[in-house]
Amino acid sequence: MATLKSKEWALAARPVGMPKLSDFAMSETDAAEPKDGEIQVQNSWMSVDPYMRGRMYDRESYVPPFQIGETLQGGAVGKVTASAHPDFAVGDLVTSMAGWREAWTAKPEEVMANKVPQTGLPDSALLGVAGMPGLTAYAGLLRVADLKEGDTVFVSGAAGAVGSTVTQIAKIKNCTVIGSAGGSEKCNLIKDLGADAVIDYKQHDTYESLLGALKSAAPKGIDVYFDNVGGDHLEAAIECARPMARFAECGMISQYNATEPVPGPRNIIQVVGKQLQIRGFIVSTHTDMQPQFLQDMAGWIQSGKMKFEETVMEGIETAPEAFLGLFQGRNTGKMLVKID
Repeated sequence: MATLKSKEWALAARPVGMPKLSDFAMSETDAAEPKDGEIQVQNSWMSVDPYMRGRMYDRESYVPPFQIGETLQGGAVGKVTASAHPDFAVGDLVTSMAGWREAWTAKPEEVMANKVPQTGLPDSALLGVAGMPGLTAYAGLLRVADLKEGDTVFVSGAAGAVGSTVTQIAKIKNCTVIGSAGGSEKCNLIKDLGADAVIDYKQHDTYESLLGALKSAAPKGIDVYFDNVGGDHLEAAIECARPMARFAECGMISQYNATEPVPGPRNIIQVVGKQLQIRGFIVSTHTDMQPQFLQDMAGWIQSGKMKFEETVMEGIETAPEAFLGLFQGRNTGKMLVKID
């Protein structure tokens, strides 16, 4: 056993509006030899995700806020380098919430560390299509939105880690899919994933234009809206919703950096007449679906029905830049930081 040096990131200041690189501070510390019940892990991959922005506010939410000066948390994959825990051996692959650092020592339950069974998938996929974003897509579409064969599904943020998975699951389930993303490269990706229609929101930068594009793509309306964006996309989805449509509210990235309250959809009254189900959800509520999700996902990937894109930044030093990239449209598929 040996102590490992570890570079790690903390919040230096709470961001106001769009985060800046100066809101983050890197330091070097030690990942000590494990004591009884602890393991030492060298991370190889870490994740940055939009939800982390919410934890940078000093307010109550479904997860505690990040504290100034404390090491940030997020999804990570690594290997055990030393163990004083009976269920973990040197060389075991683990996922944890101990990202934003090169190495760590802790009791597994303190950082939600789990030993990963052999799936035949790349390690990085455990943070994306076969990890939290994949389960988010799976649970949100199949349970929250109660997807039915033949539905017309509208997905915003369709080129992201969650949205691209939603698009493919909906096609596997024989649905019509309309995806929205920004820029020709991302729109081409969505087409390659099987979407029946694609809306480039950068070409439809007013609500009226976006609404027209959605009506053209779904002349008979939509049955399901998987929302990653909020704002104009949510309003357009309400306008185009068929009676009894189901909305899975996964995220609203268009509002994460807002400094003032954002008005809600102007057509919210239609929720009553159309009898819409609009349901927000957090993936941690649906972890009971994990075994079936992993089984289905591994099968879909191995059969070629599920493809996945990754945007990879190299080195722990790039973690804040990768995080900011989420809000600048710089990722196609899952944004990851390769640590070693």
